[in-house]
Amino acid sequence: MNPHYTSYCQVTDLADSQEFLTQIRRQLHQNPELSFKEAATAELVAASLNEWGYEVTRHIGGHGVVGRLKHGDAARSVSLRADMDALPILEENRFAHASRNAGVMHACGHDGHTAMLLGAARQLARTRHFSGTVNLVFQPAEEAGRDSGAQHMIADGLFQRFPCDAIFGLHNHPGYPVGTFMFGHGPFMSACDTVQLTIHGQGGHAARPHLAVDPILIAGSLVMALQSVVSRNIDPTQTAIVTVGTIHAGVAPNVIPESATLGLSVRSFSAEVRARLQQRITELVSLHVQGYGGSVEIDYQPGYPVLVNSDAETDFALSVAQQLVGKEHTIAPFGPVTGSEDFAYYLQHRPGCFLRLGNGADTATLHSAKYDFNDANLGIGAAFWTRLAEQFLAQGATPA
Repeated sequence: MNPHYTSYCQVTDLADSQEFLTQIRRQLHQNPELSFKEAATAELVAASLNEWGYEVTRHIGGHGVVGRLKHGDAARSVSLRADMDALPILEENRFAHASRNAGVMHACGHDGHTAMLLGAARQLARTRHFSGTVNLVFQPAEEAGRDSGAQHMIADGLFQRFPCDAIFGLHNHPGYPVGTFMFGHGPFMSACDTVQLTIHGQGGHAARPHLAVDPILIAGSLVMALQSVVSRNIDPTQTAIVTVGTIHAGVAPNVIPESATLGLSVRSFSAEVRARLQQRITELVSLHVQGYGGSVEIDYQPGYPVLVNSDAETDFALSVAQQLVGKEHTIAPFGPVTGSEDFAYYLQHRPGCFLRLGNGADTATLHSAKYDFNDANLGIGAAFWTRLAEQFLAQGATPA
């Protein structure tokens, strides 16, 4: 512990960093990079960490960066993670820091997540009010959906090369006030699987439908039939979602096409429900299409697993937030959240907690072309990460 500091980090301790963090965040927003292409973002992160005295390791699982800071002689260690990638979305915002990379934007706030963790990195480096090791994990390709950055970093030896007793992460959450921290124990965010269906019929003339097998008719009826899976095959006390997100077929109104394709997003919060959804979707689709005289190819693609927070680490992170911003600015229990996160893979290897941070009651939703991370959260998030690391690595003394 650093004897010059008698209390853990407060939000006011980051007041002098607000301008710096805003500049970093907006620079990242102007220069977004897609999954596994985060070279410039990773270089900015690595250069900053190196300047502040971290042991920096680049190219972990792609463009992943880990900054390691050891202080004192305690063996305890903690990892904090931020994601860095953007989305293939054409930004509609017209403010000065809008994306300069056409068709790519930070529509999920990873620019803010990275900036907040850099703010904590800077604060921890200058105060060193802990004893042990802090690992700051800057991850690529969270948005990949499968074969993601977390999986690549783990496969590249993340936990063997940078051991930790626990790992923590957060995501901003539009619709709730800035500075509001939200926590859930156990299953907190859903598993997400993707299903690609290719329906094969028999093409023909629109004027002679009796001589064809119409894949568009089959697809249309299948959309409605799929909604029976959750309502009639899943326990009503369990959460499950089946969404048909894409339908593609045909090139002319007077032609019945040979095929139609559908894309599904399937979400769940338990292994049992997840398996049941796959079973029923596969059975229903096969029989339904056959009933119309067609055939179907089913490509069922497992995505991120259920994100399961461990109880002790969730209680600890909640306590840190309550001390930092007050109980009135925390919500627990919160969720479950039906979005998905590859942070779930980390929690299969180490105990930890993934939490949410309100981005503003009236801000645009995640993955919207009008979304922007709320800069008012930068100091709050950086203070939270700093205080969490300090308290997790405290030895004996428990300053207020």
